[in-house]
Amino acid sequence: MKFTPKLKKATLVKRYKRFLADVILEDQSETTIHCANTGAMTGCATPDDIVWYSTSDNLKRKYPFSWEITQTAQNDLICVNTIRANQLVEEAIKENTVVELSGYKTLSREVKYGNENSKVDFLLTFEHQVDAFVEVKSVTLLEDNKGFFPDAVTIRGQKHLRELIEIVEQGNQAYLLFAVLHSGIYSVQAASHIDSKYAELLSLAISKGVKVIAYKAKFDELDGDISIKLSHQIPVFA
Repeated sequence: MKFTPKLKKATLVKRYKRFLADVILEDQSETTIHCANTGAMTGCATPDDIVWYSTSDNLKRKYPFSWEITQTAQNDLICVNTIRANQLVEEAIKENTVVELSGYKTLSREVKYGNENSKVDFLLTFEHQVDAFVEVKSVTLLEDNKGFFPDAVTIRGQKHLRELIEIVEQGNQAYLLFAVLHSGIYSVQAASHIDSKYAELLSLAISKGVKVIAYKAKFDELDGDISIKLSHQIPVFA
């Protein structure tokens, strides 16, 4: 994924009201930017971190700048715009990076499914095998050199696990794909210390046949231009 126009850099002052952040631009002026992330963003929003932001060409937007990537004091890069997770996964599926999902015939987005009024991120059909329902989760929480999901209690995430279990019981394939968008994370596990119910459901889902996989993002920076892609699989520990 390449950003057009190129991302620009700022310095984080603070994040607040979940969707807003104040930053200092390179010309030393201060402004407010949009933050498309409803999570806790633990470790991703420390004052004085570098913020890489995109610029919208929509003149009607109140906040034309959007927070895309955090560069921490440890020089880790973190894609904090959760909208990008599905875009990166779709790109990776189409490029056959996600080997478990290669050979599909059709790809559909945001398809309604289940008994709890959910929409699966991707539905893949195949020529000679059953459909694959793919739910995507963005992983950015790093603690004790390990990656964790979720970073806050997620009732929605719990619902999705129940729905994926049902999909398997109906005879289809179900995947939970962790898009690891933090350069410092090399494995993923359930954050039982944050959401014990989610951790329990994840273990149950695996025992029922839901396939849980994680693919890590690779950040490339050249001449001040950053691009991202999911590059390789990393371990998931239940």
